[in-house]
Amino acid sequence: MRFPNPMNAATRLREAFCSLSRRWRDALADPARANRTLLLTLVVYVLVWTVYGTIAKGTQGFHFDMVEVIAWSRDLSHGYLKHPPLAAAVVWAWFGVFPVAEWSYYLLAMTMPALALWIMWHLSAGYLDADKRIAGLAMMMLVPFFNFHALKFNVNTVLIPLWAATTLWFLRSFTTRGKIDAALAGLAAAGAMLGKYWSVLLLAGLIVAALSDRRRAAYFRSPAPWITVAVGLTVIAPHIGWLIEHDFAPFTYAMAVHGDKAFGATLIASLGYLGGSLGYIALPLLIALVAARGDRATLADMAWPSDPDRRLAAAAFWAPFLLPAVAALASGTEITSLWSMSAWTLLPVLLLSSPRVVLRPVDTQRVLLMAAVLPLVALIISPAIAIKNRRDGAPSAAMQAPLLAREVERLWRETTPRPLAFVGGDGDILLGVVAYASDRPRALMDGLAEPREAQLKRAGMVLLCYAEDAACLDEAKRRASAAPYTTTQTAISQKSWGKALAARSYTMIVVPPRP
Repeated sequence: MRFPNPMNAATRLREAFCSLSRRWRDALADPARANRTLLLTLVVYVLVWTVYGTIAKGTQGFHFDMVEVIAWSRDLSHGYLKHPPLAAAVVWAWFGVFPVAEWSYYLLAMTMPALALWIMWHLSAGYLDADKRIAGLAMMMLVPFFNFHALKFNVNTVLIPLWAATTLWFLRSFTTRGKIDAALAGLAAAGAMLGKYWSVLLLAGLIVAALSDRRRAAYFRSPAPWITVAVGLTVIAPHIGWLIEHDFAPFTYAMAVHGDKAFGATLIASLGYLGGSLGYIALPLLIALVAARGDRATLADMAWPSDPDRRLAAAAFWAPFLLPAVAALASGTEITSLWSMSAWTLLPVLLLSSPRVVLRPVDTQRVLLMAAVLPLVALIISPAIAIKNRRDGAPSAAMQAPLLAREVERLWRETTPRPLAFVGGDGDILLGVVAYASDRPRALMDGLAEPREAQLKRAGMVLLCYAEDAACLDEAKRRASAAPYTTTQTAISQKSWGKALAARSYTMIVVPPRP
């Protein structure tokens, strides 16, 4: 009996991958097939990472940021206590079509970097030849912000395509003075500001880039910048009105959480922001250094080119990336490297646009191969990650939220046939229940509009606390005291691959509807 030679099998597998990367590169380099191939590439990219997220994170439940945005989306507003409204509006629209499920939420999350990659592909066409353009796209697929971190949908991930679009249309409007590009730049900039106020640093950075360019006079004398400003202010005007009406509450909240820090702490945080951000793009940097072959002149030309268009792109990259560290030091604010996830639109242009950097087709194929292997390896090990996540430590409220939501709805159905409309209590608990409950209830919590007393009376509510949290229980009973209510305690326990996990006890106060 003859056994297959494992060396021959490995060789055949390697040859198959090399053949695939060669055909993939050729299709992306062919102008007639490039966009179609890229679209298919991004669809596969989104689906593979969505499946990874669904498996690897399925034992954890939704992250707090994700359930918080779901809660906001149930109370659409021009603004919220913590952030502007765009992320909530996107989630509201998405779950108007898709069911609220882990796979669908991760699908939405991965759509954000995919949109950014599509925009980056078109932006880089003006700076990179075919092989550099393809390699640049593949390099970005190796950055954790575009896969692992992107799976957590929140106000940071929603900025990734918005910063890319703003940068694209700004550069086009600056060089062409086109009115349509200028209007689109204003629209994208307003979208970025409605995603997170951090985007003011992008806008400030693009202004710095424009002022640093020798063509600035012609740009500012043209209608383009003023069209951008007019469109942006028009789109954001309702939110500005909301901010004025609510005494700029999100700014007060942000400074309370991140501001008024000692200079030493701010300095450490700023250095951590810069160092951590560079760490996240380590693979693209390493690939670019290999391509540059360590030549100092090449590295200098990459960082700050002499060509006007490339220098404008470099300024539009460096200013939004570096300004946060300067602003943090000046304002005494702590920042984190995760907030830089939207700042990398121009990274491929910065690293690869120098004529001194030469990429051969075989080099491009190797980078594509790396981009293909990473998600496949992640997908293969995703069950092991899920098991590890389930078994590490005590079960969290997020992990138990699906089961608790089912128990809450069961208890509610025993009380009344009406849909569950409101859930209050401890924020860590209620947000998960709000997200997973099939009735899609609204959250009763600070920062969201409080329903009218008559509405709350007609709908009823459920209040949730950890069984041992006396302060939460006292507050819940105080809130429910104007109406008859029932109190039930339940213990939620789970099994992981045959192993029983620790149980957690919750108290549910049910206030039924009243006529």
